[in-house]
Amino acid sequence: MFEAFTEFATTIDGVEIAGRISRPTADPKPALLLLHGHPESHLMWHKIADRLAEKYTVVMPDLRGYGSSGLPASDPQHLTYSKRTMARDQALLMQHFGAERGFEQFAVCAHDRGARVAHRLVADYPDRVTAAILLDIAPTLDMYESTDRAFAEAYFHWFFLIQPEPLPESLIEANPRAYIENLMGSRYAGLAPFPAEVLDRYVGALSRPGAVHAMCEDYRASSTIDLEHDRHDRNHGLLIDTPLRVLWGEHGVVGKQFDPLALWRAVAPTATGRALDAGHYLPEEAPEAVLQEVLAFL
Repeated sequence: MFEAFTEFATTIDGVEIAGRISRPTADPKPALLLLHGHPESHLMWHKIADRLAEKYTVVMPDLRGYGSSGLPASDPQHLTYSKRTMARDQALLMQHFGAERGFEQFAVCAHDRGARVAHRLVADYPDRVTAAILLDIAPTLDMYESTDRAFAEAYFHWFFLIQPEPLPESLIEANPRAYIENLMGSRYAGLAPFPAEVLDRYVGALSRPGAVHAMCEDYRASSTIDLEHDRHDRNHGLLIDTPLRVLWGEHGVVGKQFDPLALWRAVAPTATGRALDAGHYLPEEAPEAVLQEVLAFL
């Protein structure tokens, strides 16, 4: 696992961002940023990372508040964990590594929460991102505004985690493993796609003091300040023209409850995409299909 990579921890705007980067080679390779989802870390890419590193300089960070990255203090407006702030982390991180490795632009492939960061990344830094692949999400604004009973039941954590502190924090901190295993295990493929040692790392990361609060702040931001940013873009007719590929699980909630491609084309008119034979966790459930999609699109 991750034989082609070395670990890093670098400070970006006062927040430590940790993860792995593929080892340098004699010939420069185009850069690819991989962003993980909830409640995971960069370890979620373990089935495809080494093969992607054959063709790309792959950077796999843990988002602020997740994995081994920093847990900055929150604020009443949830700006600290807004997708705009988290996207800035990634833009500066790639600028840092670009100066070392000789690249100025990069592609991004992102899942779940990381894909929401990637959405803001292509919106705010269109000159930096050459292409983006978003895995198993529809736009946050559409998902909240189209919520019905079926979605609320399937994605209960969206509405649980945004409750005022300390209610969700107290309940999850009492048993982080139960939260992770029940949430991830309740999806289409159960816990089968996740090696025990990887699940243990997710539990360990969430057990850090302050980690549950940071996770909740990520979701609180998505239901408040992130929606303001998205509405601003739409009200001002700001469209995404970065090449965009969207993939979702045929057996997942997003594909059943929404029309992901149509919703993305409303904000990124040239977007393409399709469903894969999987549930929510595409890189773990359908790694070969995801790998081939990434290689073909980029």
